[in-house]
Amino acid sequence: MSSPADRVTFRVLVYSDDSGTRREVITALGTTLHPDLPDLEFVEVATAPMLLTRLDEGVVDVAILDGEAAPAGGMGMARQIRDEYDPCPPLVVLIARQADRWLADWSRADAVASVPVDPMELSRTLVDLLR
Repeated sequence: MSSPADRVTFRVLVYSDDSGTRREVITALGTTLHPDLPDLEFVEVATAPMLLTRLDEGVVDVAILDGEAAPAGGMGMARQIRDEYDPCPPLVVLIARQADRWLADWSRADAVASVPVDPMELSRTLVDLLR
């Protein structure tokens, strides 16, 4: 993974089996998070095998994982990624219920964000992770 100064764009992987959730994340973030950061480029994946393929290709600077994805949920995938990838990109898990926060902590994700997506919350979360 290259440093932000070397990048023209940050590649944000969005994992969800629900195309509506993927679109919601992408729409909420737009293409520019902050003037000090490179623009965003999105990589959408709907399945766990494709998620791992994209990580293997080294095309991911940060991953946003849907905790409600099926059959492989984002929390379980976050834990697997954290265990198997070094370096591991920053991981954000989307949770629908605050009661699931403990599962997101178990997953060893770097951050959580709520679903439905709050554009301000998700943008702040990504800015904090990418700086």
